[in-house]
Formats: sequence, C-alpha cells, structure tokens
Amino acid sequence: MTQSPSSTSSTASSSALAQAAPSELQTSQGRTTVADTVVQKIAGLAAREVSGVHALGGGAARAFGAMRERIPGGTQSVGQGVSVEVGEKQAAVDLDLVTEYGAPIAEVSRSVRRNVISSVEGMTGLQVTEVNISVNDVHLPTDDDQGQQEPPRVQ
Repeated sequence: MTQSPSSTSSTASSSALAQAAPSELQTSQGRTTVADTVVQKIAGLAAREVSGVHALGGGAARAFGAMRERIPGGTQSVGQGVSVEVGEKQAAVDLDLVTEYGAPIAEVSRSVRRNVISSVEGMTGLQVTEVNISVNDVHLPTDDDQGQQEPPRVQ
C-alpha cells in the first residue's frame, strides 16, 4: 500500500511532534525516573479497585501468594499478576485477572483498563501505551465454601 505525499508528511510530522513533546518527567531542571515496581503497584491497586475483579495473578501466583499470607508477617503482594515495561516517558502494563462469576468480562476489562491508565498516568506522569488483560479464571461463589464443607477430623 502506497501513501500519498500528504499522508506521509503528516505521519512524519506527528511522529516528530510525539518525540519533541515535553514530558512532565524530563524538564530543563532535571529528570525523574519511575521504577517498574512503582508502576506495578499502582496498576495492581487500580485493577483491584474495579468491581468484578476477584483477584490478580495466575493459579500458581495466587497459590504462592496464599502461602505467603499464612506466614507470620507475610502479606499479599500488590504487584501479583501485574507485569510492566517502563521507559523514560511511557509504560505498558500486562494484567492476569480472575473475575467474579456473573460479571461481564468485557465491561470489567474496559473498567480495569480505564482505571489503570488513569491511575498510572495521574500518579507518575508516564503515558500508558497499552494495558493488556488476560482473564484466566472465574471465581465461583462455591469456591469460598469448598474448604469448609468437610467437618474437622479431630476436636
């Protein structure tokens, strides 16, 4: 496919504008860098705030997180189920979600994406280029009751 000269020049000028656009993180007075773990925590908390999200992480990550919570002083990792790539001006986020049964997955994903972008951009000044969401499980109401169905073997 060939581009007309006007579309080529507009593409080149918009790309030059994007590169020349000032960043909140890079000023004449200095440069601010944001660590991957900062973006990871912000994105994880923002995703968990959305109604319909039960948990973050794949099966193995959630099992490991559950074991960590049982250890005295252990807490759930806020970044569990979140991976990020952070550059000087931009960030990309990948999330592994478990949704609640009955929650519309497409709507939950849109809400998570909006909340993550808003939170990360608002707190860090980075431009979020993409938020990829992988829904790897659905939490059923009966999942919470499974451990309590059997009576204790000893008293």
